[in-house]
Order: sequence, then structure tokens, then C-alpha cells
Amino acid sequence: MAWLVPSSPCHDQRLGLLNRILARRSDDEQPDDTGPDGLFPHSGTPTVGREAITSLAARHGIADGGYLELPGSLQREPDNKADPNAVAVIVEGERIGYLPGYSVDVAQISKVGARAVRVQIFTEMLPKGLRAEAWAWLGSKAPQWEWSEKKRPPMSSKAKAKASHDGSSQMVREALAGGGSRAAKFRAGMVNGVHYLELVEPIKQLKREGSLEEALALSLAAIEGAEGGRDGREPAPFYTEQAAIIYRKLGRRDDEIAVLERWLALCPAQYRDGSRIGERLSKLVGG
Repeated sequence: MAWLVPSSPCHDQRLGLLNRILARRSDDEQPDDTGPDGLFPHSGTPTVGREAITSLAARHGIADGGYLELPGSLQREPDNKADPNAVAVIVEGERIGYLPGYSVDVAQISKVGARAVRVQIFTEMLPKGLRAEAWAWLGSKAPQWEWSEKKRPPMSSKAKAKASHDGSSQMVREALAGGGSRAAKFRAGMVNGVHYLELVEPIKQLKREGSLEEALALSLAAIEGAEGGRDGREPAPFYTEQAAIIYRKLGRRDDEIAVLERWLALCPAQYRDGSRIGERLSKLVGG
């Protein structure tokens, strides 16, 4: 499906370029499913767990890529200087990572306690080395894994970006198909058939490619959608931040100021102070 944005006096010069950008991106592949309650990811081969998970992978013969489901445990680390609330994931004596902070309460572990869990681990050898993704099941029932040996999660940055984009597209399509007030809210955030949430990954990709003018065109289109779908609240700030960053790289200071002020003008007064947009503008103008 080709993605288009509407023409307006301020966008006419960008419209042809923007249509070419969007037309080369397709949403014809099926998105990934959302994981069930009780399933939480933990870090894959960060510095703190790289040696441990590499050792574990070698021991089980998946150093070049594979899948494991093993018993593990969650362990509090009250003496952890970086985060005294940290919960480590231990498999066969190896600390392979930590639970994300938002799942710590769900884990229901006392300040010095531990609990047994099931853990699944996927590994893949990428150009930069071994990559691992792992999940711990915290639910009371038997694990209901989102991924399996035959249905592997995205591992590379490119695959993750595509999965994120597909997930956003699926959410938009389901909301529109469901009708009612939710569909109306999503339609308010559309720009000629494309919801602003669907532009996150294309903007990031264009920035990675160094296509700043094209990324800027998508950011400005997304800003329109975010403003239309704000429902009385502040517009989603991501797109304004991306536009501001690009303007900075292009040396267009006045445009950077204008796009930040545009967001603040639509942001309820009680949310302006302390916002990243407000802080960026303050630093920019020296206020």
C-alpha cells in the first residue's frame, strides 16, 4: 500500500518527495502477536550478561543460533549499586540478565528473596556477534510463550524495527475495524490513510540512512497526525523531537525553535514545565 499525505501550502514542495518515500514501503506482511500476561522479556547479551549467556549457549550447542527452554530463578540484588530493586535472571548458575523495572512488582519477590521461573532463550549469530533474546514466565499457570522454536522473535535491529512497525500498523487497522469511539480517535490521527504511529520506524530508518530531508518530511506529516489525534491532550512529542533534531543537524535554528513552540502551544499548561520539548527550547534560546 502506498502511503500518502495531504497537500497544503506549507507541504506542496515536499509532497512529491514524500509520496515517493512512502510508496517504497509496504505493510503487506502480517504483524507479530502481542504476548500474554505473565510473560516478560529480559536483557539479551548486554555487557553485564554477555559472558554468561555466551557460556550457556556454548554449553547447550546453540552458540551459532538456536532455542532453549530451561528452569531458572529470579534473584533480588539489594546490594546492587546501580539499582537496589534489580531482579537478576539466573539460569544454571549464570546471571544472564535482569527483569525490566516495570515487571519487578509483578514478580512478587521479597526484598531479599528469590523464586523459580521458566525461561526461554533464543540466540542468533549476527555480524556483530552473538545476540540473545530471553523471556521469563511469571504467571501462575503453565507458560504461554509468545515465541517458539518455529516462530522465532525478531533478533536483528532491522527485524525489530519491522516488527515494531507491523505491530503499530496492526493496532491501527484493528482499531479502525472495531468502530465506535476508539476508531474515531484513531481516524483523527490519520493523514491520508496513514496513522502517525505508523511513521515512527520509517523516520528512524531514514535518519539512519542520512536522508534527513525525507525524514523531516515524514516527521512534519506525523506532527499533523499527532495534533489531530491528541484529543485535548498534548500531541505525541516524539515527532516534534525528531523534527527538532533534524533541523539542528541541517543548521535551521529558526525552524527548530518554531517546531518546538508549535508543540508547546498545543500542550496543556500544566504539562509544559519539565517537558523535554520545553527543556530543549529553553536551552536553545538561552532562557
